Amino acid sequence: MAKSSTKKKRLSDGRPLQQYAALPYVRNEDGEIEILVMSSRETRRVVIPKGWPIRNRKSWKTAEIEARQEAGLVGEVGHRSIGKYQYWKRLPASFVLVKVSVYPLRVTRQLTDWPEKHERTQSWMAPQDAATLIDETELGDLILEFARSLDTKPKAATRRRRQSSGAQPSA
Repeated sequence: MAKSSTKKKRLSDGRPLQQYAALPYVRNEDGEIEILVMSSRETRRVVIPKGWPIRNRKSWKTAEIEARQEAGLVGEVGHRSIGKYQYWKRLPASFVLVKVSVYPLRVTRQLTDWPEKHERTQSWMAPQDAATLIDETELGDLILEFARSLDTKPKAATRRRRQSSGAQPSA
């Protein structure tokens, strides 16, 4: 309940609203980074899992919870934001600016069932492809920068490449 009253207060004072997002990634069997993108429920835009702050939860934990609810993803979430982006959220009678802090999520598995499974499509893809499909330029740049930073680190666990919208990382 407090979440909506906080949003209403923010709408009236003109400041951007805040959301937290997970940037889900894996290394495929070739050692290349792949990013999971999905469709938004209402406009069907290409997005990453994100949501409103959850009372008494840290921002990174909120991002982790959203990834599980929206995409069925489980893994290791970074406790530090890798960056921020902004977007205009469509409301019934207007638009509002939303600032999103992004946390990396190294995906270790995908659940067989999750709350929004039948409401969204999803796909694993190369960072360059994800950045191209996402409308928010700042998020696209953030994805590319993050993928480049991983290329300079030792390669960790890999996953088999899958293309379908119901792709599941191997454990």
